[in-house]
Amino acid sequence: MRIIEQGVQHKPADTKSHLKSVEEWQEYKEEKAKSEAEKAKSEAEDSSWVINSEKKEEDFRNYSDNPRLERVRNFYRENHEKQTLEFVLKMEKKYANLGRMEMGVWEALELLDTFVDDSDPDTNLSQMQHALQTAEAVRKKYPGEEYDWYHLTGLIHDMGKFLSCVYGEEQWCVVGDTFPTGCKHSKKIEFTEFFVKNPDTKKPELQTEVGVYQKGCGLDKLHMSYGHDEYLYQVCVQNKSKLPIQALYMIRYHSFYPWHNEGEYMQFCNKTDQNMLKWVKDFNQFDLYSKSDEPPNVKE
Repeated sequence: MRIIEQGVQHKPADTKSHLKSVEEWQEYKEEKAKSEAEKAKSEAEDSSWVINSEKKEEDFRNYSDNPRLERVRNFYRENHEKQTLEFVLKMEKKYANLGRMEMGVWEALELLDTFVDDSDPDTNLSQMQHALQTAEAVRKKYPGEEYDWYHLTGLIHDMGKFLSCVYGEEQWCVVGDTFPTGCKHSKKIEFTEFFVKNPDTKKPELQTEVGVYQKGCGLDKLHMSYGHDEYLYQVCVQNKSKLPIQALYMIRYHSFYPWHNEGEYMQFCNKTDQNMLKWVKDFNQFDLYSKSDEPPNVKE
């Protein structure tokens, strides 16, 4: 499987030139790894980050007693202040046509080996390691060949995060929990207090339960806060991926915690969304709880 973009050129914000060859990708990866190493060093050496295989489910997504709290709070402050309907529409247009580079899955995962998600309170591992953890967790519960699509989904679900580590997008518009823009923000969104400085909160037409949408319109009609979920979904669809609809829902909505974890925004769901919710919930256990597993051996 190869990830292919077709369309306009784009110059990454923090790279000296467009990355075209494998050699350039490798050089960029090495340069990026050096800059990320110092950033992650203090967390990696922190004794509080010793892998705890006995970690209870209720201890995940703990935003109060956590060594990464300050970083996570700063991330969500910026995310919630800047993810407006206008911004999302611009990002959807910017990445509507793909055409920046072509690479294999493993090449993309290697680039993510330099990337640590600032919004994640549960791990300081790179996204490549998280991808392998998730895929392995899926494989353990669903070992049959008939679930190869599920194993692959676990492996690639966060691959859209190279929006940040390759294309130079800031993390606040790449990672973190997602939510619909263009309607009232749910109080069950994490760090909901930071929406007070979001310009959309000053627009009455965007502060109703349905906002610019219609009841039962379907989640695919919503303009979700932009990030890696939507980007990778578009990559899969535009490349005519053979992944089943269950996998596409997992990729597109796995960060939509207010929906699949809190039961919010059900007013927009159609029958397909309701049927797919159980699959997104099923995937969440592997995406979230595998973070307490031992770091994978990449060479194996």
